[in-house]
Amino acid sequence: MTTESNYLNNLPDWSIEHAQVFAMEDNIVLSPAHIEILQVAREFYNSYGFSPSMRPLCKSVSHSLGVEMGRSIYLNQQFPGSPARLVAKFAGLPKPKNCL
Repeated sequence: MTTESNYLNNLPDWSIEHAQVFAMEDNIVLSPAHIEILQVAREFYNSYGFSPSMRPLCKSVSHSLGVEMGRSIYLNQQFPGSPARLVAKFAGLPKPKNCL
């Protein structure tokens, strides 16, 4: 069901329950705001065919959910360490290309 690094092998298999399991592994409890951000990332992937790195993630979240939620500091607070990587992981998307 997942790759070695816990990214989903089959993107349509994703569910909010999967996201919650992945998040718990990283000691994060998902709130409705987290889920909204994950859904924005999935929409981005559906539109462009790749997972958003940090800058496109910020722009997409700003456009969809408002400037406050799209700020990198906010995303870092919600997804500490590497927001783009964690968002992709929790959203069941491939790891962004330029994330370590």
